[in-house]
Amino acid sequence: MGSPLRNLIFGVFYMLVVMLGAVVAYVSAGWSIADAVYMVIVTVYTVGYNEVQPVVSPLLRGITITTIVLGCTGMIYLTGALVQFITLNQINQVFGIKRMSNQIDRLRNHIIVCGFGRIGVMLAKGLYAGGADFVVLEASDTAVAMARSLGYLVLQADATDEAALKAAGIEHARTLATVLSNDALNVFITLSARSLNPALEIISRGELPSTESKLMQAGANKVVLPTHIGAERMAEMILYQETARFIRGSDRMKDFEKVLLSLGLDIQVVVAAPKSPAVGNTIEAIEQQGNGAFFIVQINRRDGEPVTRPEGSTVIGEGDGLVLVGRGGQSKAVGALFEAGARTAFRVSAR
Repeated sequence: MGSPLRNLIFGVFYMLVVMLGAVVAYVSAGWSIADAVYMVIVTVYTVGYNEVQPVVSPLLRGITITTIVLGCTGMIYLTGALVQFITLNQINQVFGIKRMSNQIDRLRNHIIVCGFGRIGVMLAKGLYAGGADFVVLEASDTAVAMARSLGYLVLQADATDEAALKAAGIEHARTLATVLSNDALNVFITLSARSLNPALEIISRGELPSTESKLMQAGANKVVLPTHIGAERMAEMILYQETARFIRGSDRMKDFEKVLLSLGLDIQVVVAAPKSPAVGNTIEAIEQQGNGAFFIVQINRRDGEPVTRPEGSTVIGEGDGLVLVGRGGQSKAVGALFEAGARTAFRVSAR
């Protein structure tokens, strides 16, 4: 009986049994159900109104006395259990928040995740699985409760508030990831975080492609465009199914991709769009123009023929798919070379 919840459940069950038994007793003595229920309620809650019917017989007096003793005792117990349950929950919440704040204060070289929406949940799950120390900043009551239930360190606060960033230990953090769905808020958080910790690595989410430059100017080290990435992956799966299966499908390649990420590299498939600067040029020329941002490890010809380990003199054609390995944040260099209408001057050309 040491659990407040168990005490509360027992008290409710006890009172239901006593009240039901008293109602049955009054009905057996000839009262109507309505009169019996009313009499039991005013008795156990110690209201003390007049009896709905005269209590004159020894049987009725015995029923009433028993209801008073058992019912009032049960109500005292139930009230105490309810107060204990509410009070202990509040105390546990206060001490839980205090304990969490102390844990955050002791963190060093940790990660701050601003936002616990769809992407924030996935990010936190990956960080937790990797054993990384991180703190979630979230304003929503529901999202905060979810994060706490998963065992994450979380502060219920507005990430755009500098005080909240300081409470999350931004001075001692190594990385901040702002993954809100609002581009303007992500820009504002990036500006605030950069001013509070100039050495901080900031990874920002952007919804619109035009926001990428704003986030970079605000101080972000890397910008992730989930919609753009999702569209690229879908095109990759449609156009180059075998390559997509090769890169993403096996556990071995997933492990290899993790190794690349730990080295600051990633692997992707891009398409040489018609009239893009890469079309008609050699791999060597393209890699030189990219200034070392990436190198090409495989070509998938438009007719479906793959070219593994291509020579530097291999010429890229329209619609060819290229498997690139390069540094993170290479999107600008890739876009300048492989997107239609982009302009760039090649130092080396096959033409």
